[in-house]
Amino acid sequence: MKAAYMEAQGGPEVLKYGDLPDPVAGPGEVIVDIHAATVNGADWKVRAGSYSEMTDFPYILGRDFSGVVSEVSEGVDDLAIGDAVFGVCDVGQEGAYAEKIAMKASIVAKKPDSLTHNEAAALALTGLTALISVEDTLKLQPGETILIQGGAGGVASFAIQIAKHIGAKVITTASAGNIGYLRDLGADEIIDYNAQDFTEIVTDCDAVFETVGGDVAQQSFKVLRSGGRAAFIASGQKAPESPRPDVESLRPAVGRDRLHLERIVELFEAGAVRVPDIATYPLSEAAAAHRVSEGRHLRGKLVFEIR
Repeated sequence: MKAAYMEAQGGPEVLKYGDLPDPVAGPGEVIVDIHAATVNGADWKVRAGSYSEMTDFPYILGRDFSGVVSEVSEGVDDLAIGDAVFGVCDVGQEGAYAEKIAMKASIVAKKPDSLTHNEAAALALTGLTALISVEDTLKLQPGETILIQGGAGGVASFAIQIAKHIGAKVITTASAGNIGYLRDLGADEIIDYNAQDFTEIVTDCDAVFETVGGDVAQQSFKVLRSGGRAAFIASGQKAPESPRPDVESLRPAVGRDRLHLERIVELFEAGAVRVPDIATYPLSEAAAAHRVSEGRHLRGKLVFEIR
């Protein structure tokens, strides 16, 4: 199969494109012929060695995908060859920058005809992360106020729509060029982070969803009311320690399961969420896509069109 892979960690230039062996399905797994996969922020961090040193090469990045089941192994009775599916790799697994992947059938969901492969892939990990963060971790309630940092990103833009669907007031931060886009998604208040300090404008939030990291994470505690809570997905595997004893600092546990993927489909088909803006690349241009992702000013999602 064709794949984008690396034989060492480093800059985008370490990504190569070529032939690697086809994956083999184990018990309870399916082989998916991948039609679309996306670039996530975690991908270039793994590539660059930001998380840990790696010795197992060649290594294929990529955490979410959409495609068609081409092989079903022993113990799988709820999926069949020819089923269109989408999903997110199991925790600790990658490999979606390729024409094929072996995947636990239990964490794959059927793709509805209402979504293209590009759209399903673009919603998979971003939707899963946003759902678990906003609904399960923050437990956002109707009438509450939430600040969502970095609103134009894939996860944050999905979170804005979920929060509005729940019935919350949504404040978000973004560059001036994305204000119209976020207003169209339903954000009630948008702060231009290049021109304004959100800590001087926002107060008494019930919740914060922080997707940016760095100094923004620590500053986010300032806008919470007493008893508020903040969820962090860009500050490593643990939430930053709260400088305030009266607020909670939470790290969403983004697991993998079919139910959450089906929830994404449910929200999409109900019109509660829409597909983010998509920029497409061929898999052979993985290095170029990583350079864009690493710039951290992308609106929406980068999608590899593989088939």
